[in-house]
Amino acid sequence: RGLYYGSYLYMETWNIGVVLLLLVMMTAFVGYVLPWGQMSFWGATVITNLLSAFPYVGNELVQWIWGGFWVDNATLTRFFAFHFLFPFVIAGVTILHLLFLHETGSNNPAGLNSDADKIAFQGYFSSKDLLGFTVMLLALTSLALFPLNLLGDPDNFT
Repeated sequence: RGLYYGSYLYMETWNIGVVLLLLVMMTAFVGYVLPWGQMSFWGATVITNLLSAFPYVGNELVQWIWGGFWVDNATLTRFFAFHFLFPFVIAGVTILHLLFLHETGSNNPAGLNSDADKIAFQGYFSSKDLLGFTVMLLALTSLALFPLNLLGDPDNFT
């Protein structure tokens, strides 16, 4: 849809969106190999070995990611650290993405010029997003702090 309607013309917004896509994929990958055990070593070995297909630098790239000549506990620990940190990076990049999106506005499916419908103040958009973020944070915090066993099995805590 973005390609059809020319969203790529908004370079900053488009590039930050691509970075968001790559960050989400990297987070999923480093989480894929997290269940510790033989299969996680195998998964990390097989998937990171795909980088060895790059000419000239492939083998060095794989060894750099592994931290040595083979996948070890340190590699999985590093993947776990990235899996924990990437969502915070994704949240920050999402805010940056919204900031650039609000500078230009978004397109509509009909492709009509909707400049007359726009509000000239960017602050309205930001306050709307800030209110939504606050309401969501309040709801999740209330869910986590008050009805502890609402979404889980209380037998897990015995």
